[in-house]
Amino acid sequence: MPRLSEAEIGDMFLAACRAELTALKPGNVHIHAAGHGMQVAQFEASAEAAAPWVAARGEKVGTRILRAVEASFAAAGCNTNLGILLLCAPLAAAAEMDLEAGLRSRLHAVLASLDAGDAAAVYAAIRKANPGGLGAAPEQDVAMPPSIGLIEAMHLAADRDRIALNYTNDFADIFEFGLPELTRIRALADDPALAVTTLHMAFLAQFADSHIIRKHGEATANDVRQEAIALGPLWQPFAQRNKLCDLLDFDADLKRRNINPGTTADLVVATLFVAFVCDAMGLGGAS
Repeated sequence: MPRLSEAEIGDMFLAACRAELTALKPGNVHIHAAGHGMQVAQFEASAEAAAPWVAARGEKVGTRILRAVEASFAAAGCNTNLGILLLCAPLAAAAEMDLEAGLRSRLHAVLASLDAGDAAAVYAAIRKANPGGLGAAPEQDVAMPPSIGLIEAMHLAADRDRIALNYTNDFADIFEFGLPELTRIRALADDPALAVTTLHMAFLAQFADSHIIRKHGEATANDVRQEAIALGPLWQPFAQRNKLCDLLDFDADLKRRNINPGTTADLVVATLFVAFVCDAMGLGGAS
């Protein structure tokens, strides 16, 4: 199996971020509507600033995440992409590996190699980003230096954070749900932006968004999931242009309620990144 160059990985990361911003994604920031006090330009600037660190060949995953968060914060002035970076940095490290295996097998090797140094860097990145609804944890709180490895720390957070959960299961949400769903959508929709809208709604309907849970509670997150399911006729089997006005109404309603499905956006970007990497590596899926 081929490995990708640093420049190729950086370009694919940027392409995934830009594709996500170009699509209508109810509740998130996108080219159709700003939201939550943030503009598309901030997300574009932070993606450009982060890309060299996400793709930095040979760097530890934790270092990539911390430096990318610092660069993003300097460019945008706020946290725009912590979850994206937590997901995409290990995927980028997997894509650069010289290993006769598919991307998910390479990712498994990357995750297995994470250590206490990665944990310390990721904790520092989280403190820098200070994501909404972070709160305190009973064990290994990010306010203090960790005493365990990164995967152990992610296990402790997995019951309250979907990104942490994915570190414990080789990114199952992406490889077992997001990527097959995107493959299905691509076969039906010839407009990439509409495909991303469909993917966003599919994730929103599949999982209670953990960013919403942290900020508003589990009941609200489950309500939003049920709303996405009920809106299925607007996006199944795929979103169509003449239905976008109704999805924009849903977008505006979520923003009026200050509800931001941020974890869903992170999963969408990571799925797009995986798809671009797999396409470039000649992989048909999650092998």
